[in-house]
Amino acid sequence: MEVVLEASPRSSRGKNEARRLRASGQMPAVVYGGDRKDGESIAIDPKVLMRILHSDSGANTLISLRAGDGPPALVMVRDYQLEPIYGALLHADFYRVAMDKKLEFTVPVVVRGEAPGVKQQGGVLEHVHREVVLECLPSDIPEHIEVDISEMTVGQAIRVRDVMTDARWTPVSDLEMMLLHIVMPRVEEEAPAAEAVAGEATPAEPEVIKKGKADADAQEEE
Repeated sequence: MEVVLEASPRSSRGKNEARRLRASGQMPAVVYGGDRKDGESIAIDPKVLMRILHSDSGANTLISLRAGDGPPALVMVRDYQLEPIYGALLHADFYRVAMDKKLEFTVPVVVRGEAPGVKQQGGVLEHVHREVVLECLPSDIPEHIEVDISEMTVGQAIRVRDVMTDARWTPVSDLEMMLLHIVMPRVEEEAPAAEAVAGEATPAEPEVIKKGKADADAQEEE
């Protein structure tokens, strides 16, 4: 998936410039890669970038970045910063990508179907890992990896090796890494009878009354 993001070049940096941009509805960002080692400073609309991040492809979206009069650059999101309380975008880093160079991408795992092990056998589907890391060309990035569980029964598991079915993908995650499995729900063992009554009040021991000096004197006076 490729989308267009408009940007404006900016020549100044610093906190004051960042505040000014945010007050005007823009956001500071930097583009890395290419001929500039220190990065190219730009300003973008945070609402547009947020829509990209919330799309199906998320941070793996190919972005045609248009800044100034030059040709658009093909970039991807490298990192971004969110305001901790309200979650607003504060800053973003992009990196230029080459369509003929493979890169590593983190891709979400999506489950499809209904497992007999859950519906008929009463098992529980447990997600162990919800993402896999793979290497591929930017044009071959999958939005997600779909896992069909419609034939899974209790005790069966899906691992990375089971979903790396496309020859264009090179797995980076361990092939034996478990993604999900179906297990029977855990049943807590009943506590032993001794433990069950441990909390009950125990009968008080007979009180032993010791005679003190006053009692002894009273006996002598009788």
